[in-house]
Amino acid sequence: MNWDQIEGNWKQFKGDVKQQWGKLTDDQLDVIAGKRDKLAGKIQEAYGITKEVVEKQLSDWEKRQKAIAEVKKETAHVK
Repeated sequence: MNWDQIEGNWKQFKGDVKQQWGKLTDDQLDVIAGKRDKLAGKIQEAYGITKEVVEKQLSDWEKRQKAIAEVKKETAHVK
């Protein structure tokens, strides 16, 4: 999974983003529209953290989303 896939399926990922970064509003998530740089900026604003910390958080979140997608894919093949 890459960021293009996240952006293309943003409506599906908004809930996961909201769960991770609860200070972000639904309106902010709509404006972000899956754009990684916009998401990073809004997280940085909302939490008052450095760009480096935000990038680490986003990278970790993206890895978790990839792992979740792999588990779902494997589970679907088992059924």
